[in-house]
Amino acid sequence: MDFSRPQLTDDDLAFLEEARAFLATHVTEDVKRRDRETGDNFDEGVHLALGAAGYLEKEWKTEADGGFSRVRRRIWELEKRRAHVPWVTWGTTAMVARSVASFGSPELCDEILPGVFSGHIRLCLGYTEPEGGSDVATCKTRAVRDGSSWVVNGSKMFTTGAHNCQYVFLITNTDPEARKHKSLTMFLVPLDSPGIEIQGLRTVDGDRTNIVYYSDVRVDDKYRLGEVNGGWTVLREPLNVEHGAVDADPDGLQDVSIMMHQAGFMAEAVDKAGAVVGRSGRIDDRSVAYRLGRAAARVEASLSAPSIFGRVALAQTMRDVSPDLMDLLGSASALPIGTDGAIDDGASDYVYRFAPLVGIYGGTLEVFRNMIAQYVLGLGKPNYSPPLVK
Repeated sequence: MDFSRPQLTDDDLAFLEEARAFLATHVTEDVKRRDRETGDNFDEGVHLALGAAGYLEKEWKTEADGGFSRVRRRIWELEKRRAHVPWVTWGTTAMVARSVASFGSPELCDEILPGVFSGHIRLCLGYTEPEGGSDVATCKTRAVRDGSSWVVNGSKMFTTGAHNCQYVFLITNTDPEARKHKSLTMFLVPLDSPGIEIQGLRTVDGDRTNIVYYSDVRVDDKYRLGEVNGGWTVLREPLNVEHGAVDADPDGLQDVSIMMHQAGFMAEAVDKAGAVVGRSGRIDDRSVAYRLGRAAARVEASLSAPSIFGRVALAQTMRDVSPDLMDLLGSASALPIGTDGAIDDGASDYVYRFAPLVGIYGGTLEVFRNMIAQYVLGLGKPNYSPPLVK
Protein backbone atom coordinates (compact mmCIF):
# COMPACT_ATOMS: atom_id res chain seq x y z
CA MET A 1 0.00 0.00 0.00
CA ASP A 2 1.40 3.37 -1.04
CA PHE A 3 0.79 6.14 1.53
CA SER A 4 2.76 8.82 -0.33
CA ARG A 5 1.07 12.11 -1.19
CA PRO A 6 0.41 12.85 -4.86
CA GLN A 7 2.02 16.06 -6.08
CA LEU A 8 -0.59 18.68 -6.96
CA THR A 9 -0.06 21.03 -9.87
CA ASP A 10 -0.92 24.72 -9.65
CA ASP A 11 -4.11 23.98 -11.60
CA ASP A 12 -5.06 21.23 -9.14
CA LEU A 13 -4.46 23.57 -6.19
CA ALA A 14 -6.63 26.18 -7.86
CA PHE A 15 -9.36 23.57 -8.29
CA LEU A 16 -9.05 22.68 -4.60
CA GLU A 17 -9.67 26.31 -3.63
CA GLU A 18 -12.55 26.54 -6.11
CA ALA A 19 -14.19 23.40 -4.67
CA ARG A 20 -13.80 24.61 -1.08
CA ALA A 21 -15.26 28.02 -1.90
CA PHE A 22 -18.21 26.51 -3.77
CA LEU A 23 -19.05 24.04 -1.02
CA ALA A 24 -18.66 26.66 1.72
CA THR A 25 -21.13 28.87 -0.14
CA HIS A 26 -23.78 26.20 -0.63
CA VAL A 27 -23.39 23.74 2.26
CA THR A 28 -24.32 26.19 5.00
CA GLU A 29 -25.06 25.55 8.65
CA ASP A 30 -28.77 25.84 7.78
CA VAL A 31 -28.36 23.08 5.19
CA LYS A 32 -26.69 20.81 7.73
CA ARG A 33 -29.30 21.63 10.37
CA ARG A 34 -32.16 20.82 7.98
CA ASP A 35 -30.46 17.59 7.02
CA ARG A 36 -30.23 16.53 10.66
CA GLU A 37 -33.88 17.42 11.19
CA THR A 38 -35.22 15.65 8.12
CA GLY A 39 -32.78 12.73 8.06
CA ASP A 40 -32.95 12.89 4.26
CA ASN A 41 -29.22 13.03 3.54
CA PHE A 42 -30.28 15.21 0.63
CA ASP A 43 -30.75 18.91 0.00
CA GLU A 44 -32.38 19.88 -3.27
CA GLY A 45 -30.87 23.37 -3.36
CA VAL A 46 -27.35 22.02 -2.94
CA HIS A 47 -27.97 19.23 -5.43
CA LEU A 48 -29.29 21.58 -8.12
CA ALA A 49 -26.37 23.94 -7.53
CA LEU A 50 -23.95 21.05 -8.02
CA GLY A 51 -25.73 20.18 -11.25
CA ALA A 52 -25.80 23.75 -12.55
CA ALA A 53 -22.07 24.13 -11.90
CA GLY A 54 -21.34 20.93 -13.85
CA TYR A 55 -19.96 19.03 -10.86
CA LEU A 56 -22.44 16.14 -11.05
CA GLU A 57 -21.64 15.43 -14.69
CA LYS A 58 -17.88 15.73 -14.15
CA GLU A 59 -18.04 13.41 -11.17
CA TRP A 60 -20.06 10.81 -13.08
CA LYS A 61 -18.01 10.81 -16.29
CA THR A 62 -14.51 9.54 -16.85
CA GLU A 63 -11.73 11.97 -17.71
CA ALA A 64 -11.79 10.72 -21.32
CA ASP A 65 -15.48 11.68 -21.56
CA GLY A 66 -14.99 15.14 -20.05
CA GLY A 67 -15.10 14.26 -16.37
CA PHE A 68 -12.66 14.94 -13.56
CA SER A 69 -9.09 13.78 -13.76
CA ARG A 70 -8.26 11.13 -11.19
CA VAL A 71 -6.50 13.63 -8.93
CA ARG A 72 -9.30 16.18 -9.13
CA ARG A 73 -11.88 13.46 -8.52
CA ARG A 74 -10.09 12.56 -5.30
CA ILE A 75 -9.84 16.21 -4.28
CA TRP A 76 -13.55 16.64 -4.97
CA GLU A 77 -14.57 13.54 -3.02
CA LEU A 78 -12.53 14.56 0.02
CA GLU A 79 -13.77 18.14 -0.01
CA LYS A 80 -17.40 17.01 -0.23
CA ARG A 81 -16.79 14.78 2.76
CA ARG A 82 -15.14 17.54 4.77
CA ALA A 83 -18.00 19.93 3.99
CA HIS A 84 -20.58 17.27 5.03
CA VAL A 85 -22.47 17.48 1.74
CA PRO A 86 -25.75 15.54 1.99
CA TRP A 87 -24.78 12.78 -0.41
CA VAL A 88 -26.81 9.55 -0.25
CA THR A 89 -29.30 10.36 -3.02
CA TRP A 90 -26.51 11.32 -5.41
CA GLY A 91 -24.76 8.06 -4.55
CA THR A 92 -27.77 5.95 -5.55
CA THR A 93 -28.45 8.18 -8.57
CA ALA A 94 -24.93 7.82 -9.95
CA MET A 95 -24.98 4.06 -9.40
CA VAL A 96 -28.31 3.52 -11.16
CA ALA A 97 -27.46 5.94 -13.97
CA ARG A 98 -24.57 3.66 -14.95
CA SER A 99 -27.01 0.78 -15.36
CA VAL A 100 -29.27 3.01 -17.44
CA ALA A 101 -26.33 3.90 -19.67
CA SER A 102 -25.33 0.24 -20.00
CA PHE A 103 -28.73 -1.43 -20.38
CA GLY A 104 -31.26 1.26 -21.25
CA SER A 105 -32.43 2.08 -24.76
CA PRO A 106 -31.12 5.27 -26.43
CA GLU A 107 -34.59 6.75 -25.86
CA LEU A 108 -34.42 6.02 -22.14
CA CYS A 109 -30.87 7.37 -21.83
CA ASP A 110 -31.99 10.61 -23.48
CA GLU A 111 -34.88 10.86 -21.01
CA ILE A 112 -32.81 10.19 -17.90
CA LEU A 113 -29.16 11.20 -18.17
CA PRO A 114 -29.44 14.94 -18.93
CA GLY A 115 -31.68 15.35 -15.88
CA VAL A 116 -29.28 13.31 -13.78
CA PHE A 117 -26.46 15.68 -14.71
CA SER A 118 -28.53 18.82 -14.07
CA GLY A 119 -29.73 17.45 -10.71
CA HIS A 120 -33.42 17.48 -11.63
CA ILE A 121 -33.67 13.67 -11.91
CA ARG A 122 -32.73 11.51 -8.95
CA LEU A 123 -32.80 7.71 -8.74
CA CYS A 124 -33.19 5.34 -5.79
CA LEU A 125 -32.85 1.60 -5.14
CA GLY A 126 -35.90 -0.69 -4.93
CA TYR A 127 -34.29 -3.91 -3.67
CA THR A 128 -35.17 -5.13 -0.18
CA GLU A 129 -38.58 -6.56 0.66
CA PRO A 130 -40.28 -6.80 4.08
CA GLU A 131 -39.52 -10.53 4.35
CA GLY A 132 -36.54 -10.70 2.01
CA GLY A 133 -33.60 -9.66 4.16
CA SER A 134 -30.26 -9.18 2.45
CA ASP A 135 -30.91 -11.74 -0.31
CA VAL A 136 -32.48 -9.52 -2.98
CA ALA A 137 -32.80 -12.50 -5.32
CA THR A 138 -35.69 -13.80 -3.19
CA CYS A 139 -37.80 -11.05 -4.77
CA LYS A 140 -41.58 -11.48 -4.53
CA THR A 141 -42.65 -8.19 -6.14
CA ARG A 142 -44.33 -9.34 -9.35
CA ALA A 143 -44.24 -7.78 -12.79
CA VAL A 144 -46.70 -9.28 -15.28
CA ARG A 145 -46.60 -8.38 -18.95
CA ASP A 146 -49.71 -6.79 -20.43
CA GLY A 147 -49.17 -5.84 -24.05
CA SER A 148 -46.53 -3.12 -24.34
CA SER A 149 -46.42 -2.54 -20.58
CA TRP A 150 -46.07 -4.38 -17.29
CA VAL A 151 -48.24 -4.42 -14.18
CA VAL A 152 -46.28 -4.37 -10.92
CA ASN A 153 -47.54 -5.42 -7.47
CA GLY A 154 -45.57 -5.72 -4.27
CA SER A 155 -43.65 -3.67 -1.72
CA LYS A 156 -40.09 -2.65 -0.95
CA MET A 157 -38.40 -1.69 2.30
CA PHE A 158 -35.55 0.77 2.87
CA THR A 159 -36.03 2.65 -0.40
CA THR A 160 -33.95 5.55 0.87
CA GLY A 161 -34.56 8.83 -0.93
CA ALA A 162 -37.72 7.71 -2.74
CA HIS A 163 -39.59 10.85 -1.62
CA ASN A 164 -36.89 13.00 -3.24
CA CYS A 165 -36.45 10.92 -6.39
CA GLN A 166 -38.21 10.67 -9.73
CA TYR A 167 -37.44 7.01 -10.57
CA VAL A 168 -36.76 3.80 -8.68
CA PHE A 169 -34.40 1.05 -9.87
CA LEU A 170 -36.84 -1.78 -9.17
CA ILE A 171 -36.10 -5.50 -9.03
CA THR A 172 -39.12 -7.63 -9.90
CA ASN A 173 -40.00 -11.28 -10.30
CA THR A 174 -41.25 -12.04 -13.81
CA ASP A 175 -41.12 -15.87 -13.65
CA PRO A 176 -42.05 -17.38 -10.26
CA GLU A 177 -41.43 -20.91 -11.54
CA ALA A 178 -37.80 -20.25 -12.50
CA ARG A 179 -34.74 -20.44 -10.26
CA LYS A 180 -34.44 -17.25 -8.24
CA HIS A 181 -31.50 -15.77 -10.18
CA LYS A 182 -33.26 -16.56 -13.47
CA SER A 183 -36.60 -15.00 -12.54
CA LEU A 184 -35.64 -11.34 -12.15
CA THR A 185 -36.26 -8.34 -14.38
CA MET A 186 -35.12 -4.78 -13.68
CA PHE A 187 -37.18 -1.66 -14.37
CA LEU A 188 -36.65 2.06 -13.91
CA VAL A 189 -40.10 2.96 -12.62
CA PRO A 190 -41.36 6.58 -12.59
CA LEU A 191 -42.30 7.31 -8.97
CA ASP A 192 -45.22 9.52 -9.99
CA SER A 193 -46.98 6.49 -11.53
CA PRO A 194 -50.51 5.80 -10.24
CA GLY A 195 -50.56 3.04 -7.64
CA ILE A 196 -47.29 3.96 -5.88
CA GLU A 197 -47.45 4.94 -2.21
CA ILE A 198 -44.36 6.11 -0.30
CA GLN A 199 -44.35 5.94 3.50
CA GLY A 200 -41.48 7.36 5.54
CA LEU A 201 -39.58 5.38 8.18
CA ARG A 202 -37.12 6.84 10.70
CA THR A 203 -34.12 4.78 11.76
CA VAL A 204 -32.55 4.91 15.21
CA ASP A 205 -29.79 7.25 13.99
CA GLY A 206 -32.35 9.80 12.75
CA ASP A 207 -32.11 9.03 9.03
CA ARG A 208 -35.25 8.75 6.93
CA THR A 209 -35.84 5.79 4.67
CA ASN A 210 -39.09 4.55 3.10
CA ILE A 211 -41.37 1.63 2.50
CA VAL A 212 -42.90 1.80 -0.99
CA TYR A 213 -46.08 -0.01 -2.03
CA TYR A 214 -46.83 -0.90 -5.66
CA SER A 215 -50.48 -1.61 -6.42
CA ASP A 216 -51.28 -2.41 -10.05
CA VAL A 217 -48.61 0.02 -11.20
CA ARG A 218 -48.42 0.11 -14.99
CA VAL A 219 -44.89 0.48 -16.37
CA ASP A 220 -44.14 0.92 -20.07
CA ASP A 221 -41.72 -1.64 -21.48
CA LYS A 222 -39.34 1.16 -22.47
CA TYR A 223 -38.42 1.39 -18.77
CA ARG A 224 -37.16 -2.19 -18.71
CA LEU A 225 -33.38 -2.49 -18.26
CA GLY A 226 -31.83 -5.54 -19.87
CA GLU A 227 -33.52 -8.75 -20.89
CA VAL A 228 -36.67 -10.24 -19.40
CA ASN A 229 -35.54 -12.61 -16.63
CA GLY A 230 -32.01 -11.26 -17.15
CA GLY A 231 -32.17 -8.83 -14.25
CA TRP A 232 -29.36 -10.45 -12.30
CA THR A 233 -26.93 -9.39 -15.02
CA VAL A 234 -28.19 -5.81 -14.75
CA LEU A 235 -28.12 -5.88 -10.96
CA ARG A 236 -24.77 -7.54 -10.42
CA GLU A 237 -22.50 -4.55 -11.09
CA PRO A 238 -24.43 -2.08 -8.86
CA LEU A 239 -24.47 -4.71 -6.11
CA ASN A 240 -20.71 -5.22 -6.42
CA VAL A 241 -20.19 -1.46 -6.14
CA GLU A 242 -22.51 -1.25 -3.13
CA HIS A 243 -20.75 -4.20 -1.49
CA GLY A 244 -17.30 -2.81 -2.24
CA ALA A 245 -16.37 -6.00 -4.10
CA VAL A 246 -14.54 -4.21 -6.90
CA ASP A 247 -10.88 -4.14 -7.87
CA ALA A 248 -8.80 -1.21 -6.66
CA ASP A 249 -7.62 1.27 -9.25
CA PRO A 250 -3.85 1.03 -9.82
CA ASP A 251 -3.24 4.71 -9.01
CA GLY A 252 -4.54 4.21 -5.46
CA LEU A 253 -6.61 7.40 -5.48
CA GLN A 254 -9.94 5.87 -4.49
CA ASP A 255 -11.18 4.96 -1.02
CA VAL A 256 -9.67 1.69 0.11
CA SER A 257 -13.19 0.40 0.82
CA ILE A 258 -16.77 1.59 0.92
CA MET A 259 -18.29 3.14 4.06
CA MET A 260 -15.34 5.55 4.33
CA HIS A 261 -17.77 8.46 4.49
CA GLN A 262 -19.36 6.99 7.62
CA ALA A 263 -15.95 6.03 8.96
CA GLY A 264 -15.03 9.70 8.95
CA PHE A 265 -17.65 10.33 11.62
CA MET A 266 -16.14 7.55 13.72
CA ALA A 267 -12.62 8.98 13.40
CA GLU A 268 -13.95 12.43 14.31
CA ALA A 269 -15.68 11.01 17.39
CA VAL A 270 -12.44 9.40 18.57
CA ASP A 271 -10.56 12.68 18.05
CA LYS A 272 -13.16 14.62 20.02
CA ALA A 273 -13.13 12.06 22.82
CA GLY A 274 -9.35 12.36 22.99
CA ALA A 275 -9.62 16.14 23.24
CA VAL A 276 -12.16 15.92 26.07
CA VAL A 277 -10.12 13.36 27.99
CA GLY A 278 -6.95 15.38 27.46
CA ARG A 279 -8.49 18.61 28.78
CA SER A 280 -9.87 16.84 31.83
CA GLY A 281 -6.54 15.30 32.80
CA ARG A 282 -8.07 11.80 32.86
CA ILE A 283 -5.57 10.70 30.22
CA ASP A 284 -3.18 10.11 33.16
CA ASP A 285 -5.45 7.23 34.19
CA ARG A 286 -3.76 4.26 32.50
CA SER A 287 -7.03 2.40 31.91
CA VAL A 288 -8.52 5.47 30.21
CA ALA A 289 -5.41 5.96 28.09
CA TYR A 290 -5.44 2.28 27.14
CA ARG A 291 -9.10 2.29 26.06
CA LEU A 292 -8.74 5.49 24.10
CA GLY A 293 -5.55 4.25 22.46
CA ARG A 294 -7.20 0.94 21.59
CA ALA A 295 -10.09 2.78 19.97
CA ALA A 296 -7.73 4.97 17.92
CA ALA A 297 -5.65 1.96 16.85
CA ARG A 298 -8.72 -0.01 15.75
CA VAL A 299 -10.07 2.94 13.79
CA GLU A 300 -6.73 3.39 12.00
CA ALA A 301 -6.55 -0.31 11.17
CA SER A 302 -10.12 -0.39 9.83
CA LEU A 303 -9.52 2.71 7.71
CA SER A 304 -6.63 0.89 6.02
CA ALA A 305 -8.46 -2.38 5.36
CA PRO A 306 -9.19 -2.72 1.62
CA SER A 307 -12.22 -3.71 -0.42
CA ILE A 308 -14.84 -5.96 1.16
CA PHE A 309 -12.54 -6.57 4.14
CA GLY A 310 -12.72 -2.87 4.95
CA ARG A 311 -16.50 -3.01 4.64
CA VAL A 312 -16.56 -5.54 7.48
CA ALA A 313 -13.75 -3.95 9.51
CA LEU A 314 -15.26 -0.46 9.50
CA ALA A 315 -18.73 -1.61 10.50
CA GLN A 316 -17.50 -3.95 13.24
CA THR A 317 -15.09 -1.34 14.59
CA MET A 318 -17.84 1.25 14.79
CA ARG A 319 -20.01 -1.20 16.72
CA ASP A 320 -17.19 -2.00 19.15
CA VAL A 321 -15.66 1.46 19.62
CA SER A 322 -18.77 3.64 19.93
CA PRO A 323 -20.06 2.25 23.27
CA ASP A 324 -16.54 2.47 24.70
CA LEU A 325 -16.31 6.15 23.76
CA MET A 326 -19.63 6.90 25.44
CA ASP A 327 -18.54 5.03 28.55
CA LEU A 328 -15.31 7.03 28.69
CA LEU A 329 -17.10 10.36 28.28
CA GLY A 330 -20.00 9.73 30.64
CA SER A 331 -23.69 10.54 30.52
CA ALA A 332 -23.26 13.89 28.73
CA SER A 333 -22.10 11.97 25.67
CA ALA A 334 -25.68 10.77 25.18
CA LEU A 335 -26.77 14.28 24.16
CA PRO A 336 -27.14 14.77 20.39
CA ILE A 337 -25.35 17.27 18.18
CA GLY A 338 -26.33 20.88 18.72
CA THR A 339 -27.58 20.24 22.27
CA ASP A 340 -26.39 22.39 25.16
CA GLY A 341 -24.14 20.33 27.40
CA ALA A 342 -23.19 17.70 24.83
CA ILE A 343 -19.65 16.93 25.92
CA ASP A 344 -18.37 16.25 22.39
CA ASP A 345 -21.09 18.06 20.43
CA GLY A 346 -22.93 14.79 19.93
CA ALA A 347 -20.20 12.98 17.98
CA SER A 348 -20.14 9.77 20.02
CA ASP A 349 -23.94 9.73 20.36
CA TYR A 350 -24.36 9.84 16.57
CA VAL A 351 -21.77 7.13 15.94
CA TYR A 352 -23.33 4.91 18.62
CA ARG A 353 -26.78 5.20 17.02
CA PHE A 354 -25.43 4.80 13.52
CA ALA A 355 -23.20 1.79 14.28
CA PRO A 356 -25.91 -0.93 14.08
CA LEU A 357 -27.05 0.35 10.71
CA VAL A 358 -23.57 0.40 9.15
CA GLY A 359 -23.59 -3.38 9.54
CA ILE A 360 -26.88 -3.61 7.62
CA TYR A 361 -26.67 -1.09 4.78
CA GLY A 362 -25.95 -2.77 1.44
CA GLY A 363 -26.11 -6.19 3.14
CA THR A 364 -25.49 -7.46 6.65
CA LEU A 365 -22.08 -8.16 8.11
CA GLU A 366 -22.99 -11.86 8.16
CA VAL A 367 -23.54 -11.77 4.39
CA PHE A 368 -20.18 -10.09 3.82
CA ARG A 369 -18.36 -12.52 6.09
CA ASN A 370 -19.92 -15.39 4.16
CA MET A 371 -18.79 -13.78 0.90
CA ILE A 372 -15.23 -13.55 2.20
CA ALA A 373 -15.35 -17.15 3.43
CA GLN A 374 -16.80 -18.47 0.18
CA TYR A 375 -15.07 -16.43 -2.50
CA VAL A 376 -11.77 -15.44 -0.87
CA LEU A 377 -11.01 -18.30 1.50
CA GLY A 378 -12.65 -20.99 -0.64
CA LEU A 379 -14.65 -22.47 2.25
CA GLY A 380 -17.74 -23.21 0.17
CA LYS A 381 -21.33 -22.13 0.66
CA PRO A 382 -22.65 -21.77 4.21
CA ASN A 383 -24.86 -24.59 5.42
CA TYR A 384 -28.02 -23.31 7.08
CA SER A 385 -29.68 -26.70 7.54
CA PRO A 386 -30.69 -27.61 11.11
CA PRO A 387 -28.26 -29.76 13.07
CA LEU A 388 -28.75 -33.51 13.05
CA VAL A 389 -30.54 -34.85 16.09
CA LYS A 390 -29.24 -38.20 17.24
